[in-house]
Amino acid sequence: MKKILILMMIVNTLLLAAGSETKRENRVKQQIKIEMQKEKQHAADGVFHGTDTYDFKGAEVNKDSLESVPELEPQYDFDMNNVYD
Repeated sequence: MKKILILMMIVNTLLLAAGSETKRENRVKQQIKIEMQKEKQHAADGVFHGTDTYDFKGAEVNKDSLESVPELEPQYDFDMNNVYD
């Protein structure tokens, strides 16, 4: 159940971050293939992976999707004077 939710979060993140439809579809298909291979490997192993054997490389940000993320403007209207009143 957790893996399905994680897979859904990854796919949704890729869908939101992608700029064009073709790039988005290719990235999603590629990520689904990667996740399916991980699931098959986990099903074959049948063990829980600890920190020494877990693949942290899969949790990294996809550099192809970074170009479509907009830059955020800082909000300077925060006033700390009336916070504790």
